[in-house]
Amino acid sequence: MFNLLVASGKPLNITQSKVAFRGHAIECRVTAELPYENFRPSPGRITTWRSPGGEFVRLDTHCFEGYTVPLHYDSLLAKLIVHAENRSKAIECMLDALARFSIEGIGTTLPFLKFAVSHPEFVGERMNTHLVDRMIKEMTSNRA
Repeated sequence: MFNLLVASGKPLNITQSKVAFRGHAIECRVTAELPYENFRPSPGRITTWRSPGGEFVRLDTHCFEGYTVPLHYDSLLAKLIVHAENRSKAIECMLDALARFSIEGIGTTLPFLKFAVSHPEFVGERMNTHLVDRMIKEMTSNRA
């Protein structure tokens, strides 16, 4: 609703001083791509779909067991979002949710997301614009 007010040029009925932060959220975008093959698309039929749930875990998706991921379309399968009282607990919650997320029949970015969220530089808040590139190289070289 706030977006509509701003878009129509109307002022918001809340000021910045009234905005309070409550906790920490992390989002992972799960795609039908093969992280060990330079994130090549991985179309096909999903034969197993077990998604995580629970308090403070949200999954936005259109997928289900039996869904066919097309080759010529956006590879996004799901957005997995967690919320916790602080960053370290949000990371724990995300790692737990990723561990419980199972998709078979196609390749997905789940292995990379698990690697990235548990990576010492991410956990230690030492991120920069080159971190993902370094993570990809590190993950693929560790597999070889």
